[in-house]
Amino acid sequence: MQINALDLTTQFPRSPREVLAGYVVAARMLDKCRAVVAGTNGEYHFDCPLDNMFLSFVEISADAFRVFVATGADDAAIADWILLNARSRSPQERVQWNNDMRDKRISEMPIELQQFLEGYIPQNIPPGKIVRVWFDVYDIEEGRI
Repeated sequence: MQINALDLTTQFPRSPREVLAGYVVAARMLDKCRAVVAGTNGEYHFDCPLDNMFLSFVEISADAFRVFVATGADDAAIADWILLNARSRSPQERVQWNNDMRDKRISEMPIELQQFLEGYIPQNIPPGKIVRVWFDVYDIEEGRI
């Protein structure tokens, strides 16, 4: 089956702020998963802490997601699959989770991620760029902001 994957050695995955199936993080996770399946992920990882926050919230396993992505399904089919397989959440729960993720400060993250980012941010974010929330790390590093 043909996988329509980005080459993450030369391109960036979508911003974690971009929405798929009504959820932030999902589109970025999909880009990384497709790249892993296609062998074009470079330094990007699928099933990372960010992906796991989404997968835990919707109660879908990384393996089940990867198996479906490997079928070559397009974004619309993946979105439908997520909605069909995710734990049922009210619109209010989805909005609250999305906003919590969009606004998550480094100090609100598990200590292991805080410790990792303590060294990662000064090594990978240009001087003068201010990281206000976790998603800023991705979007600054990948040139979106």
